[in-house]
Amino acid sequence: MFLIAAILAVSTAVNSVDSIPTLTLDEVVATGTRSSTDPRLLPVTVSVVNETVLNEKATPNILPTLTEQIPGIFVTSRGVFGYGVSNGGSGAIKVRGIGGQPNTDVLVLIDGLPQYAGLYGHPIADNYQTMMAERVEVIRGPASLYYGSNAMGGVINIVTHQPKKDTVITSIHAQGGSFGSVDAGITNQLRRGKWTEAAGFNYVRTSGHRANMGFDQYSGFARLGYNIDNHWSLNATGNIAYFNTANPGTVTDPIYDSHQHILRGMATLSAENHYDRTEGAVRAYYSGGRHRINDGHKTGEATPVTEYNHTDLMLGISAYQIVQMFQGNHTTFGFDYQHFGGHVWNKGLSDKVPSTKDVIRKTLYELAGYIDFRQQVVEWFSLDAGVRLGWHSQAGFYYAPQAGLSFILPHDAQLKAIVSRGFRNPTIRELYMYPPQNDSLQAVNLWNYELSYKQYLWGGRLRLGANVFYLHAKNMIETRMTNGRPRNVNTGELKNAGCELEFSARVWQGLVLGANYSYLYMLNPILAAPEHKLNVSVAYNHDRFHIGTSFQYIHGLYSILPSTALPQGTKQNFCLWNAHAAGRIWRELWLTLTADNILGTQYEINAGFPMPGTTVMAGLRITF
Repeated sequence: MFLIAAILAVSTAVNSVDSIPTLTLDEVVATGTRSSTDPRLLPVTVSVVNETVLNEKATPNILPTLTEQIPGIFVTSRGVFGYGVSNGGSGAIKVRGIGGQPNTDVLVLIDGLPQYAGLYGHPIADNYQTMMAERVEVIRGPASLYYGSNAMGGVINIVTHQPKKDTVITSIHAQGGSFGSVDAGITNQLRRGKWTEAAGFNYVRTSGHRANMGFDQYSGFARLGYNIDNHWSLNATGNIAYFNTANPGTVTDPIYDSHQHILRGMATLSAENHYDRTEGAVRAYYSGGRHRINDGHKTGEATPVTEYNHTDLMLGISAYQIVQMFQGNHTTFGFDYQHFGGHVWNKGLSDKVPSTKDVIRKTLYELAGYIDFRQQVVEWFSLDAGVRLGWHSQAGFYYAPQAGLSFILPHDAQLKAIVSRGFRNPTIRELYMYPPQNDSLQAVNLWNYELSYKQYLWGGRLRLGANVFYLHAKNMIETRMTNGRPRNVNTGELKNAGCELEFSARVWQGLVLGANYSYLYMLNPILAAPEHKLNVSVAYNHDRFHIGTSFQYIHGLYSILPSTALPQGTKQNFCLWNAHAAGRIWRELWLTLTADNILGTQYEINAGFPMPGTTVMAGLRITF
């Protein structure tokens, strides 16, 4: 019915342009384009989780909060803290069922620049800390026009702190609780004249709710900016994280002495310009890591004599310029270059085993250019069209077009339609590593068709949103038996369709109600992509205390896919009740409390890894 109403509203708008009010938005978005933009003018669906929500949830990592707050997105988990990598790892991100195993089809960005392992092509989930985020912007659906490979299913962009006015703010927090869990950290933000600074350090540990499932992590970030004049500015950003974790195996088939030691880091340097009719940036970036992994042994197996080691890197240059060629126009010209790869070797754990044995040492490169033409034709109607053309040194030429329409309707309503193509180039692992490798693989591609509607009522206090979509992916990379041997081949196909609903209401001063729901129809079953996901929340904010609670219902989540041995597979249905509270006990000193899975629901997301029961954390936070 909302579609019928929206179409009728478009007809009304043509004859009632003068009735369109100027909508005051809480914030603009930078994802979906390269500059701060009114989201009503963009055809893509962009959701924003702001700093207030991130802090209220009090999770050291952003991903659990995104699973709650945004329809259509789901992140796998296995314990209290820590996702891990390799065997038994979690942190796989699915957007509308797209995500891959490992997760190569959803792109994570920090300030608009890509973050993933150069060899395996997937994000490292433990690297995305709440402390660095001013807000998180999420695109549901392809964003390859601007961001290239891996943005096939969607984009998560972590926007780091950048103070907008002269200030000095320092925040310290420490909390502890169930299973020997600890989370402590400090952040600082400063702006003085032309200088801006933001920095932080965080420490997290847990013994885990199962034996041999401990996790500890040290992480830090820093951002420094300098405004040269009214038109040019320089920014430098860096972060680093080191974590240790273990894989205990499944409850029925445990693993012993499995340890992972992971070091990840990134650094960027950018020069940005802002003029009346044009703005842009040139940015150089580097990210990389050092991984040491012992996969351990099962009962009756020999202790491993070697340890997996790898170093990887991804470096590149991203440049764009936005030009207003005439009234209502924004045309973006961009260029991206990436160089990525790494070195893998097995290291002996005793003098009886050779010290090193190379597996692969390989790098690839990719370059691309794109143009996006956005025109506000009249006050209530904008159109957008663009294309990305690129070259991958192994997979060859690719293209990614996008076209969309945006209508600003009377009574604070919006209607959008978009057709877009996403793609994902094969990774070095798929091309060259281990027996399934195939160096003739081509890019995976996906077409997405989407219609969305949003309505603001009561002066913006009530917000309603709905999306319907259909996506079709081809050329997906799967491992098949060829001439008696496993081989990666471009053969898979995927068709998903669904709807997403959002509701938010400020019903009274400080009292906010929220809900989101997503339904996903999958022609073929997909691991860790729920058919139904519902989240309902209530929060009340007062000068002296904050309190909130949420209920999340998951239905039709495959933890084991159907197979010959298990024709029906294994599906999970569960309901989680979480709550958080904070009270000011002296000036800006706050006592905090969070409780997750209050009902003690028993469930699994990764098969064989039961999730913890009720988990409680309590602590203090002070800001000065």
